Amino acid sequence: MKRDYYCWSKLFNHGGGKVLSVEMVDDYMVDLSKLFLGHRFAHGANSQLYHGSYKDEPVAVKIIQVSGDNENKKLAIRLENQFASEVNLLSRLHHQNVIKFEAACRQPQVFCIITEYLSKGSLRAYLNKLEDDTRKEKEYLPISKLIKMALDVARGMEYIHSQGVVHRDLKPENILINEDFQLKIADFGISCEEAYCEFLADGLGTYRWMAPEVIKWKSYGRKVDVYAFGLILWEMVAGTIPYKDMTPVQAAFAVAHKNLRPSIPANCPPAMRALIEQCWSSHPEKRPEFWQVVKVLEEFEAFIAREGNLNLLQHSTCLDHKKGLRHWIQKLGCHHHQQSKSPIVSTN
Repeated sequence: MKRDYYCWSKLFNHGGGKVLSVEMVDDYMVDLSKLFLGHRFAHGANSQLYHGSYKDEPVAVKIIQVSGDNENKKLAIRLENQFASEVNLLSRLHHQNVIKFEAACRQPQVFCIITEYLSKGSLRAYLNKLEDDTRKEKEYLPISKLIKMALDVARGMEYIHSQGVVHRDLKPENILINEDFQLKIADFGISCEEAYCEFLADGLGTYRWMAPEVIKWKSYGRKVDVYAFGLILWEMVAGTIPYKDMTPVQAAFAVAHKNLRPSIPANCPPAMRALIEQCWSSHPEKRPEFWQVVKVLEEFEAFIAREGNLNLLQHSTCLDHKKGLRHWIQKLGCHHHQQSKSPIVSTN
């Protein structure tokens, strides 16, 4: 297996490097000869993702290469700040539905972040496979599987918000799947602590999943993630990306100025429709908290276990009008919200 990898130290001017451990011990030095890189499996505007091996364990290695010339000085500063922020956040997030941080390394013009490797790829790749399979009719997710997947995302986001963190770029590309088909939130490159969140800089975030208040450069908070979750739920129901026939900029303009939302398929159960519409409300205060989303999805899951589907769910969550869901959410009470502020630590 090792012959398919090459030594990480080749990317550096020398073989040593400072590694920030999970405890963020700045003076901890790692033996970079134990880090090997394999094939590249994804890339972003300023980063590359590699499959690798670290201390004989499979890992994903995110490499950020920064130009040293003066023309790109502002970009270099921004990328370095993002790197430091992402490492700081990842190193203190511990939950079964959040990607596990292993280590990080900083060298002049090259940064890397090492996390667990999730073998099933992204939710985007999984959904694309369902949509693009030309050998048979288009597949749709069974409602029971959809809810299980949605619960993984909602529980991960409930924990992230309980730690005072806003993800700001929640989308299927940033949700990964392990070999047990457990979903985990990843890519905290533009995440922030809610108390210190500032406006997104130009070119950051993803328009198709971006809340209208962010598009309009208004003040915002953690509910931007709930909005994005509503789009993800819709995508799992509809089996395609939102606003597929529009450019990202066209979609953003229509969302912000025409209150456009994707058309929900007619076969979507009314209860799920209500939840989707509540999550992507134009008014952040009307969107539920993630702990409330978890409660609703758990009720859906329990009903399906009894009845086999959601279509006959006789509950206020199933009212055709989305107000029914909002009123039910409000009745959940505040006691659970207080409990949700305590850390939810993975037992793995």
